[in-house]
Parts: sequence; structure tokens; C-alpha cells
Amino acid sequence: MRKRAIAALTAAVTAASVTAASAQTVPAFGYHKVRTAVPKEAAHFRVTSPDLAHGTFPAASYADAFGCTGGNVPPRLSWSGAPAGTRSFAVTMFDPDAPTGSGFWHWSVRDLPATATSVPAGAAAGANDAGTTGYLGPCPPAGDRPHHYEITVLALDVPDAGVPATASPALASFALGSHVIAYARLTATATS
Repeated sequence: MRKRAIAALTAAVTAASVTAASAQTVPAFGYHKVRTAVPKEAAHFRVTSPDLAHGTFPAASYADAFGCTGGNVPPRLSWSGAPAGTRSFAVTMFDPDAPTGSGFWHWSVRDLPATATSVPAGAAAGANDAGTTGYLGPCPPAGDRPHHYEITVLALDVPDAGVPATASPALASFALGSHVIAYARLTATATS
């Protein structure tokens, strides 16, 4: 009788542990992993930003929309170490934590020359997910968890990706994906 009680207790503890572990790995309601647009075989290079040195956005870089009152100023970026075959660069900013089911693209700049080491003033930017052109700063919903914004510099094997300026960020990312030879990424957080 004692052996059965110990076996039953052991089984109950094991089941509770498995249930607790499973609960730890299941994402919270509304969250799922979004597939990356960067090929696994892509090489890496370096990108830095004096504006994001502490891993968070300064007030000036927050959006001036959706209830936020930031300056909508894009963070300054500087990159180096891209491979010799680079013919152009693209820069994107993506929020995988946005409560949309597909993330949210905040910035898409394409067709920067291979000699670029930063985003030049007046660079032609594509559409963002708000339907506007250019940089749209972070503005997580009030009370939401911190959002992680992936700023990615893509080294491309073509001088012009052939993506229309009016293309959606998802379409642009899809078109750029087959031309990525290397990338650099930094992630910064923002809260409401």
C-alpha cells in the first residue's frame, strides 16, 4: 500500500512539473514567433547607435502618433564590416511584439549605396505599417509589455532592389530577402 501511495505521489508531482513546464513554454495569448526575413547563411557585420547605447529609445525617437508625443526622430546608426560583395544597403525597424499577429514595420529605407556607413539625411524611405513614408517611432499600447524593436541593416548583392517606394514593408522585406548577403542588427526596447 505504501509503495502505491509513493508511486501515485511521484506521478502527481511529475505531472504537475510537466504541466508547469509546458505553461512556461506556451506564449501568452496573442503572441507567436514571426519568421525572420534574413537567410540563415547570411554573414554578420556591426551596427551601433549613440542614441540607443542604453538599449532604449530616447524621447525624441518615439512616435508622434497613436497617443505618443515623441519627436519621431530616427536613431542615428553607424555600420562597418560589410562584405566586399555588397552593392547596396537597406535598413528596417520591426516590432515583433506588436499586437497585430504579424508584428509592425516602423521603418524601411532601401537602395543606400554600397559606400554608405549610415543613413544619409534625406534618404528615400519606403512605407511603414501605418501607411506613411519614412520613420515612425515606437509607441507600444498603454499597459502592454515592453516591445523589442529590431533595427537591421541589410547588405544586398544588388545596387537597386527594384522595390517600389509604395510597396508595403512586408512586400519589400520579401523582395529584399533573396538579395541579403550579410546583416547587422541591434535591438532596443520601448514601453508605454
